[in-house]
Amino acid sequence: MPSIKTHDGRTIELPDEEEDRRLTQQAREDGTLHSEAELAAFQPFEQSPLPESFKRAVRRGRPRKARRKVLVSIRYSPEVIDHFRATGKGWQTRMDEALRQWIEEHGGS
Repeated sequence: MPSIKTHDGRTIELPDEEEDRRLTQQAREDGTLHSEAELAAFQPFEQSPLPESFKRAVRRGRPRKARRKVLVSIRYSPEVIDHFRATGKGWQTRMDEALRQWIEEHGGS
């Protein structure tokens, strides 16, 4: 059976020609297949008559924070990384909290 891989690595199995014919026939019989007129009426989401506020509200993923974190590349000693990694999941957040605490204790903003 043929398949395709999605951008996130999942594999989707595609029907072979015989199964595709069978599925198409079944859709025609039960009325789930769209007519040519219905297909012609379809339009891209961006061109739909929905309000702009709704279109902007439909986003994938987690909502953005007002103050987003900054991605940087930095080198730490192996002992520091080993210590925080040993604390388990969320070790990078705990490392961030430790650095914030240091800033507060040493007169930072």
